[in-house]
Amino acid sequence: MVYIPEGDFLSRIGPTEFFKDLEKYASPNAMQEWKKLMDAVLPLSAAAMALPPLSVRGDLGVLSTAAARYAPSLLKSFIQMGPQGAIGATKLLRPFSEIIDSLELKDPFIRNWVDLLAFLLAGVKSNGILSAEMIYMFAEWYKPGCSLDYPVHGSGAIVDALIKGMQKFGGRISLRSHVEKIVVENGRAIGVKLRSGQFVRAKKAVVSNASMWDTLGLLPEDVIPKSYSDRVKRTPQCESFMHLHLGFDAEGVREDLGIHHIVVNDWERGVDADQNVVLLSVPSVLSPDLAPPGKHVLHAYAPGTEPYELWDGLDRRSPEYKTLKLERSEVMWRAVERVLGPGF
Repeated sequence: MVYIPEGDFLSRIGPTEFFKDLEKYASPNAMQEWKKLMDAVLPLSAAAMALPPLSVRGDLGVLSTAAARYAPSLLKSFIQMGPQGAIGATKLLRPFSEIIDSLELKDPFIRNWVDLLAFLLAGVKSNGILSAEMIYMFAEWYKPGCSLDYPVHGSGAIVDALIKGMQKFGGRISLRSHVEKIVVENGRAIGVKLRSGQFVRAKKAVVSNASMWDTLGLLPEDVIPKSYSDRVKRTPQCESFMHLHLGFDAEGVREDLGIHHIVVNDWERGVDADQNVVLLSVPSVLSPDLAPPGKHVLHAYAPGTEPYELWDGLDRRSPEYKTLKLERSEVMWRAVERVLGPGF
């Protein structure tokens, strides 16, 4: 369900369902603009789908991550698209807002909705996301016969499957093994040293899924090019997330509750403004085993819009912290009440 200033509606997927929502909550002009957008971007989807999302980037590094490795599939997609489509595919590495502007889309609902989709996909509005990412999503979301999947037994089942796959091929997982530093010899990372003093040697490479700022701190300073170090330090971090986890009685909750919910309080402030967008999930609706019988679990969160400077330096045991926590979490409680009903 989507809860926006214009009203509440079930956001449906598929090529025609969204037109029904536009007809009710937007304007006839919005329907025309949405069709214009789909007609422009879906022909580009062949090129977008030819590349794995992780290989797409907005700089010359795309030549190494995408162009060279996936050249055959790209060439095939260009042939399918024809000369005009192949030329248009150059837009894939540009911000999606440029496509919106080039089509002269003016309807506020359409522009707000596209910003919301971009924000949900990548945490930025349409002027900050690559067109390839958005077009990939559009091609999946609005194609005939499409459906949304959710893992049986919840997202934890995905983690369990990854662990099983890693162990199947000889991998080993070490918990509570804090990495103190990445060990580099002759310009190559050869392993990691743990806080316990243990050294773990890498067979091929060291892969870090820590942030680039944290990874930088794990590497010896003398092996990092200054240009790279400076670029990492200049890169701004996104704002923080705020989470609310609840368990509640299922009795009295409407049967069509649904699993995912999006609350937007004010379009004018922008979807990336703090205290404005709240996302909620009730996974026990689809996987009852995630909660005790007769109960539901709910996760609500502010998606990377909470200013960390409000919290920086506060003692979590202090009255100031507890007061701020109550104040800043109120927006999530209001969203929960909007989803579950007044008086929750």
